[in-house]
Amino acid sequence: MRRLSYQHAVSQAFKTHPIVAILGPRQCGKTTIAKQYQQEYSGPSHYFDLEKPTDMGRLTNPYLYLSGLEGLIIIDEIQFQPQLFPILRVLADEAEEKRQFLILGSASRVLIDNAAESLAGRVNYLELTPFSLGEVGEEWCDRLWLRGGFPRSFLSLNDQNSFTWLDAYIRSFLEQDIPNLGIRIPAAELRRFWLMLTHNHAQIFNASDLGRSLGLNHKTIRHYLDILTGTFMIRELPAWHENISKRQVKSPKIYFRDSGILHALLGVHSLDLLHAHMKLGASWEGFALEQVIHFEHAKSEECYFWATHSEAELDLLILKQGQRLGYEFKFSETPQLTKSMRIALDDLKLDALTIVYPGPHDYPLDEKIKVRSLQGWSKAN
Repeated sequence: MRRLSYQHAVSQAFKTHPIVAILGPRQCGKTTIAKQYQQEYSGPSHYFDLEKPTDMGRLTNPYLYLSGLEGLIIIDEIQFQPQLFPILRVLADEAEEKRQFLILGSASRVLIDNAAESLAGRVNYLELTPFSLGEVGEEWCDRLWLRGGFPRSFLSLNDQNSFTWLDAYIRSFLEQDIPNLGIRIPAAELRRFWLMLTHNHAQIFNASDLGRSLGLNHKTIRHYLDILTGTFMIRELPAWHENISKRQVKSPKIYFRDSGILHALLGVHSLDLLHAHMKLGASWEGFALEQVIHFEHAKSEECYFWATHSEAELDLLILKQGQRLGYEFKFSETPQLTKSMRIALDDLKLDALTIVYPGPHDYPLDEKIKVRSLQGWSKAN
């Protein structure tokens, strides 16, 4: 599958920056995008995979080697060598018109030491997600929801193969990827924490409660969450605080960013099991939330949830281009207008409130409130 929108985004990013970084979880398609872009590139190009000893050997003296190259230079799995960032800054400054650096990483800027400081003003960061509903089409919505968007999971011949791959992915993530980032945590302990998060998916995060359950202090729990957030496994949705007199929730909500990972950890390997599972509604909420964020091209720093301690809650608030867009996710055939929605609309001064549901039709409930089909939404994206 050619993900042309991402290739276009890379091209646009190079118009303003000499370095473009594609960040996203392992196996989400970053290398494929980079190599497709390389095929279309008109000048000389060079590819380095920092997981290969031969490529690491070529970069024993990175400044000396890279300074002799021109054109497109792709460096894959950059998180393994964060010391390259200051060198890339120097090389980009020396010959900005002669070189373009496309760097790929499986960890966020927070986990890549000093990346933001080293490359400030010279790098454009793009986040690559697994497949979205807009890419695969509405007819594959149930498969995408069950299996998640990782290409090898989604494209598997059957559900059994998909979840065999997901189980192996989870194991290699814990036993190889995390240690390779220099993080020293027993794989079994982090897996236990990850499993506990399945029961907190789409809920407010409470580090102290989780700590008591796992026998760990809240700082350790916070550290573990930062790791899973920084490796794109978990979305931490911060609480929005409005200047009103009501007591508002301040703790974040957490979501598994890929529904297939959630289902693999829950042991839910078929749609029949999913529809009978107690986390059905929460699973669909997280899946739909990720799709809407993708449809709206919203950055993480533009996304929030909002809740008061007694009256109202809004699942997703996107602040973008001067607008306040609210979203509620309802796994229901006939979602209804509620008092909570009215309060959110008024207290947050929303420009629009959209109720996203799995049904087939779009229709208005009020002047600023509409019901929208998640599947139908994919046609316009």
